[in-house]
Amino acid sequence: MKGRTARYVSSVKSVAASRRTGAADLQLGMLLTFIAGAMNAGGFLAVGQYTSHMSGIFSGMADNLALGAFDLVLVGLAAFVPFVAGAGCSAILINWGRRRSLDSLYALPLLLEAMLLLAFGLYGWLFSPTATFVSMTIPWLCFIMGLQNATVTKISGARMRTTHVTGIVTDIGIELGKLCYRNGDSSLPKVAADREKLRLLSLLLGSFFVGGVSGAIGFKLAGFLFCLPLALILLVLSGPSLAGDWVARTRQI
Repeated sequence: MKGRTARYVSSVKSVAASRRTGAADLQLGMLLTFIAGAMNAGGFLAVGQYTSHMSGIFSGMADNLALGAFDLVLVGLAAFVPFVAGAGCSAILINWGRRRSLDSLYALPLLLEAMLLLAFGLYGWLFSPTATFVSMTIPWLCFIMGLQNATVTKISGARMRTTHVTGIVTDIGIELGKLCYRNGDSSLPKVAADREKLRLLSLLLGSFFVGGVSGAIGFKLAGFLFCLPLALILLVLSGPSLAGDWVARTRQI
């Protein structure tokens, strides 16, 4: 039993560890993409706006500025600025951990995301639907989305994004185009699809979709409490690495 538990902890720890593998990146990417899809759908049902779609938000800001709807421009900024701040916060936490050679450098932003999701779910359950809560929800969720997207970008070396599917679908289209290309003349450079990349992108796309369906159903059935299982997933992912660093630092004292 102890050996099985140790293997389980080691397996979970590897998902958010500083030493990366392709399998760990895929596991983490799928889990976080699932969470992003769930939060995006749940957030839309909560406040009527998607919180990870920065392209649409930024385009809306430009349109509203041209139309003179300055109040709506401010609403867009209330989503855009927190998303950027969340991404910046992720970079600060990861680089802080890297400079101190922490194994939990990627677990730090995941822990923060878990705490924010937990607070969002509990606050929404206790105080929704007050006007104050609704006004806080969009910046709150956008910060979480920026934090998560930047974390996975750093972990995967910019190979993966988790909070939106535009880039994922574009890359899938590119690889499908390569896959369908017929290399007739053997004297010319061969065009070959990256099948492993196509598999990765397809899994991420599927995870986002499943997360979106789960988030919509979860919000319908449990309201804001649907955030709690998502926060628990992040706590489980970040816990082993953080605990390992805590034990190591304690022994040095």
